[in-house]
Amino acid sequence: MTKALIFDVDGTLAETEEAHRQAFNDTFQANGMDWHWDVALYGQLLKTTGGKERMAAYQQGQRADEPQLDQTRIEELHLQKTKRYGAILAEGGLSLRAGVADLIARASKAGLRLAIATTTSRPNVGALTQCCWGKPPEEIFEVIATGEQVQAKKPAPDLFELALMRLGLPASDCLAFEDSRNGLLAATRAGLRTIVTPGQYTGDEDFSGAEKVIPSLVGFRL
Repeated sequence: MTKALIFDVDGTLAETEEAHRQAFNDTFQANGMDWHWDVALYGQLLKTTGGKERMAAYQQGQRADEPQLDQTRIEELHLQKTKRYGAILAEGGLSLRAGVADLIARASKAGLRLAIATTTSRPNVGALTQCCWGKPPEEIFEVIATGEQVQAKKPAPDLFELALMRLGLPASDCLAFEDSRNGLLAATRAGLRTIVTPGQYTGDEDFSGAEKVIPSLVGFRL
């Protein structure tokens, strides 16, 4: 019997990646950098999970002949990017994906426990829930496991294992929701049955091993 639902955030709760991409590009421009990530490039970069890791992978792969930013500078830029992302969401305009609000409301009413397992940062989770629900994340989700709280990000299972530990439940009692292959791998490696709703950047990925792959959560029944 399912006792808890564990959700990814970016691409699963909402199509946030364009806001993230804008926040990265605005940060690069504000710092006088000639980095610019278009849609095609960002789609490739998303295969690396985590914003700081993404910047490091980009400079190592496509800016290898230039002086490399050290980890301290990457962290400074990422902090600025996080603040810019929060400002973008505070302006409104971001909506939950179809069926998400209804499923979470029904699950809560039915007494199911709700959790987050995301590679994004805690401030980004707060920015999204404030934008889409008008509430801090703690008022919606009992457990919030974010990228800065684990050693290894997705596709490693660490985030889902952390969420399960905090819930105090075995994986067999929970159901995960993801939008990407990396997320699916992380969830299934933690022993979770996983529902995948492919997002804007993940529609062509391999979702072998998913419990179900559906276009959205509209009408989803537990």
